[in-house]
Amino acid sequence: MTADTAAESLARLAAERVDHRFKGLPPDADGLTVGELAAQRRNLFTGGFATPVLALSAERLKHNLKLMEVYADRHGLAFAPHGKTSMAPQLFHRQIEHGAWGITLAVPHQVRVARAFGIRRVFLANELVDPAALRWISAELEADPDFAFVCYVDSVRGVELMDAALGDATRPVDVVVELAAGEGARTGVRTEAECAAVADSVAGARSLRLVGVAGYEGEVPQADPERVTAWLRRLVALAADFDKAGRFAGLDEIVVSAGGSAWFDAVADVFAEIPALSLPVLKLLRSGAYVSHDDGHYRKLTPFNRVPEEGALEPAFRLWTQVVSRPTAEQAFVNAGKRDAAYDLDLPFAQVVRRDGAERPATGVSVTALSDQHAWLRTTPEADLEVGDWVGLGLSHPCTSFDKWPLIPVAEADGTVVDYVRTYF
Repeated sequence: MTADTAAESLARLAAERVDHRFKGLPPDADGLTVGELAAQRRNLFTGGFATPVLALSAERLKHNLKLMEVYADRHGLAFAPHGKTSMAPQLFHRQIEHGAWGITLAVPHQVRVARAFGIRRVFLANELVDPAALRWISAELEADPDFAFVCYVDSVRGVELMDAALGDATRPVDVVVELAAGEGARTGVRTEAECAAVADSVAGARSLRLVGVAGYEGEVPQADPERVTAWLRRLVALAADFDKAGRFAGLDEIVVSAGGSAWFDAVADVFAEIPALSLPVLKLLRSGAYVSHDDGHYRKLTPFNRVPEEGALEPAFRLWTQVVSRPTAEQAFVNAGKRDAAYDLDLPFAQVVRRDGAERPATGVSVTALSDQHAWLRTTPEADLEVGDWVGLGLSHPCTSFDKWPLIPVAEADGTVVDYVRTYF
């Protein structure tokens, strides 16, 4: 796909009609295109938006994109942020505009979305053994010489299935051996000896090419700086051993990749220690949750807490809800629940209350549970909360926030909505 075609595909998002599919948007906007609605620059609080409505902060989104661009550049890292966090093509392209090498994804349908919107480099952080998906990937590689694709392999059986599905492919599929993060971790090869066996299997395949090693340090059991660093050094040593054995002969570069959103400082430190190999090394970081950050899981774990001189990410999400019931002095209910808010890790956090255009801290208000379409609020005597008030909730774990909202307003600090982000889950 050419750059022009990518621009055209993004333009089609602006041409999509607003209707009942997109919750939270103004009912009187039905029939407008997304671009027309954005041009109206409606206010999130007075422009007819209906609660619940999820919004992204325009300023904080811009800040986070720039911060990670600077971070990757400072540490000599290539950056392929994990796009499954948002599955938003507009954000993919903004990340690439901010220096990203490409986009990391998890499953084949996500790759199809990325390709439909002109993404030229994809790292698939999974072993891919589905024959139909492999044939489609092979066709994409054959049709587009600018398309770069890398995926995991973590078993001899997987290599055999991939090779059988691909047959005599014109372009081989590039693969990296995934080193597991330890016993009891998720996917990946458990021992270095098994990694060598998988690499030998790749060498014997007609349609695969070994280009490096990779893994995910976030799965290290009982993760702490020492355990994560030890595993990352195993990964680097594996790359060096493979290189010494001549497994990367004929390549232009060697891929060494890791990096979730909780330990990318350790990745940066250990990747800085990678010794001189026979070829240049693409040190590929894959942290993705940074783009929106959050008010819970990643805010507690962000590496910037450990190295504050590097800067600080800012939570960019806020879910606006409305008080629909105040049955007792200690209890209230707002009209957003599990279908609207991430709830797989931390509950939402009551942050602010709006009434008659005035905003104040949500003092004495906390979220204690989520039902399908309600959040349960506990209120203390200092809480000033009435039916009809808007309550702004901070969210934890962006990976399960984006997937609940197919079209998300991007609002400036004064509530002016300047854009809409389309997601595809």
